[in-house]
Amino acid sequence: MGRKRLLTDSYPVVKRREGPAGHSKGELAPELGEEPQIPSEEQAELELLRQFDLTWEYGPCTGITRLQRWHRAEQMGLEPPPEVCQVLKSHPGDPRFQYSLWHLYHL
Repeated sequence: MGRKRLLTDSYPVVKRREGPAGHSKGELAPELGEEPQIPSEEQAELELLRQFDLTWEYGPCTGITRLQRWHRAEQMGLEPPPEVCQVLKSHPGDPRFQYSLWHLYHL
């Protein structure tokens, strides 16, 4: 009798090529003299709105604008963050700010 066959016996062993010392896969090495980027105010505002979209306690966000969703949540007594309303009112014509993450997906 021989050794019991394992599932891994069916696949060849692949050795991965190692990169320079201290460099791991998936991480980008910082450029010399380059400082980490600080998110701009606009990026921070968009992240706040993304988090609002992902918070289901304020109800569904498909088919309505973020401001409509914010007002609906307020009328229902759910206390949505006032910062979200301020951001939405400061960018009235910009679709990046007015529509939720899923406005391009047809349901």
